[in-house]
Amino acid sequence: MAKPKRLGNSPNGMVIVSLTIALFLIGLCGLLTLNARKLTGLVKQNVEIQVYLENGLTSAKLDSIFKQVAKNDFVLVENNSPQINFTSKEVAARDFIKESGEDFRKLLGNNNPLHDLYSVKVKEEYFSEKNLKNIKNQLEKISGVHEVGYVENFVDEVNRNISKIYMVLSVFVGLLLFIIIILVNNTIKLSLYSQRMLIRSMQLVGATNGFIRKPFVIKGAIQGLISGFIACALLFASQQFAVYKVAELAVLQEPVKMLMLTGVVLILGLLIGVVSTFQSVDRYLRLSLDDLH
Repeated sequence: MAKPKRLGNSPNGMVIVSLTIALFLIGLCGLLTLNARKLTGLVKQNVEIQVYLENGLTSAKLDSIFKQVAKNDFVLVENNSPQINFTSKEVAARDFIKESGEDFRKLLGNNNPLHDLYSVKVKEEYFSEKNLKNIKNQLEKISGVHEVGYVENFVDEVNRNISKIYMVLSVFVGLLLFIIIILVNNTIKLSLYSQRMLIRSMQLVGATNGFIRKPFVIKGAIQGLISGFIACALLFASQQFAVYKVAELAVLQEPVKMLMLTGVVLILGLLIGVVSTFQSVDRYLRLSLDDLH
């Protein structure tokens, strides 16, 4: 039995457009999630604990304190170097005057009330209010340390906001995926409506259900892949446009994860195209002749 060469003039464009928009929106949510995660990681990596030192410490004592701080597991290490920066009270005074525009030396004379300090970057896994409080108490026990400070409540606030963002995006993607499946499924049903008599004719001449489904399912798969490729191109273009407008966003780009996201979009497009087409064809295969009219 010869395979049908023509599936009819179904509105293929409508299916591709609908599926492309759907996949683009899902991919955009995924891209926002990746960027939010990357931004969170950058924020966490740049959280610093300020270790203020007592006045009059010798170079040997400063070096000793540095080593005691650096040996702790919570200290971020990059390129085999602990991320601990020293700032003298003289430099701190100049920075304060430059930023505030007020010269306290006019009131205090040569007395500098500031302290030398070590700025310590903390590993991401210690990014919680409880852990930072424990670190503060631990460092304040070191001889020569005057005080330890960090931006309190900032950590928990960031964690709460990020959790809210993930929750909102997850709910939105779930609802969007549900709506998309219904929309695309109905669009494919409409596109196959004109083929219902062809399907019945093939049944009457003895074609198996699998033989009848095959060309339609292949067509659905191709439509899903085309939609997926277009959606991925739109995602990439959107990302590049955003970076063009705001150059600082370039730091959030992760090429490997972007490739993984495009792979997910392509697979999702393929699955939606195949499953929706399969279900729609199967529906017409089960209809009686009276129901087809």
